[in-house]
Amino acid sequence: MIDIFIFSHMKKILLLLLLPILAKSQQNDTAFIKKIADEMLQNGQAYQLLHYLTKNIGGRLAGSSQYNQAVQWSYETLKKFNSDTVFLQECLVPHWIRGHGDAAFLINKNESNTKKPLSMTAIGNSLGSQNVITAPLLFIENFDDLEKKKEAVKGKIVYYNAAFNPTNIRTFKSYSETAKYRVYGPSHAAKYGAIGVVVRSLSEATNNFPHTGTLVYNDSFPTIPAICIGIEDADYIAANAKTGNWFISLKTHGKMLPDTINHNVIAELKGTEFPNEYITIGGHLDSWDICEGAHDDGAGVVQTMEILRTFKALGYQPKHTIRFVLFANEENGTRGGLKYAALAKDNNEKHIFALESDAGGFTPRGFGFTMSAEKIAAIQPWLFLLNPYGTEFLELGGGGADIGPLYKNFGTPIAGFIPDSQRYFDIHHAANDTFEKVNKRELLLGAVNMAALVYLVDKYGL
Repeated sequence: MIDIFIFSHMKKILLLLLLPILAKSQQNDTAFIKKIADEMLQNGQAYQLLHYLTKNIGGRLAGSSQYNQAVQWSYETLKKFNSDTVFLQECLVPHWIRGHGDAAFLINKNESNTKKPLSMTAIGNSLGSQNVITAPLLFIENFDDLEKKKEAVKGKIVYYNAAFNPTNIRTFKSYSETAKYRVYGPSHAAKYGAIGVVVRSLSEATNNFPHTGTLVYNDSFPTIPAICIGIEDADYIAANAKTGNWFISLKTHGKMLPDTINHNVIAELKGTEFPNEYITIGGHLDSWDICEGAHDDGAGVVQTMEILRTFKALGYQPKHTIRFVLFANEENGTRGGLKYAALAKDNNEKHIFALESDAGGFTPRGFGFTMSAEKIAAIQPWLFLLNPYGTEFLELGGGGADIGPLYKNFGTPIAGFIPDSQRYFDIHHAANDTFEKVNKRELLLGAVNMAALVYLVDKYGL
């Protein structure tokens, strides 16, 4: 009992002795994070970089000449920011091309074959019909509905009407609930003899822009053509085509060419104490071909570049080596992220943390982490430092497609930057994902919060 009393008393004395040191450390952290914010908000170049990327290069689908232009531009820009090293990391990527002349119509056989043109886009990695195909429309709500109607599927064009759940305040939950119809819906329908698939765009937008994305064919079933249609057209079909004699006519031209070489672009700031331990910050350099890819993921790319520029401008010398990675082929294969993690494993590298920005350049809200509950609890005091710049939470559950393989290979703690998501899926994978949809101040504040988090991880670890 006396030993316990003495131990408890010693802990209190030690804490009292440490308080001035802790207070001083917090003051230093507050001051440095303020320097980060001031530098970015006064001198930040992320917005100008995004303008060049979107307006001079544009859509950057894996395998395209535009992607290669983006690689060369980002490589040269990172060199101008005086990175300690900049290098390219080769990887093989899928090479899908959309082709030209895609079209689709809704036909009402009850009204003298009245044809309504549909606002459509072929789903990424889908194979084209080449010729016009016309078949009865089969209205499907979800996969359970498909199973109930499987005897009626053969020879039809299946229409999936799986809509976003508007009651989800975090819209990524709605996306995760419906993405399976775009990704796996074509093969599910082909299993029962469908000759084509139409998917309601994964959005709750109040416009008629169609939203593309990728699919995964099941090799056991036919590779049928697949398209997404705009929300207004989807609502029209939902209101009118559940009953009656309705047909879909479509023609698409998608092709898969042999895999081709693309590159991750990587810059480094060398660690002063632990140069062989790595912190990764990144976004993906590729985008879909039908848009400028401003929020997805031009924002994450230029935020990553801005953090490097700011650290160099402030003369920051990290303890650990920080890598700034612009990943290849996130949209239709994640080959860049997979290659990065595979080479890290081959080289026996030690990765202590990875952070990804791939949710748009909107107002900062927080960070989601994939790591232990104990680690999350330990970093909650950082909220005091991050909150003035917009971070409201540090929570479990998060990361990103490109840094996920680091967690799988090494158990590396990973995190995803979480901005406000209410407008993200209005533009996600659609032609209206343009530079004009990005607010300069929101974009820079995202970079401020990301840089501050990396600074804290570099200083204190996880």
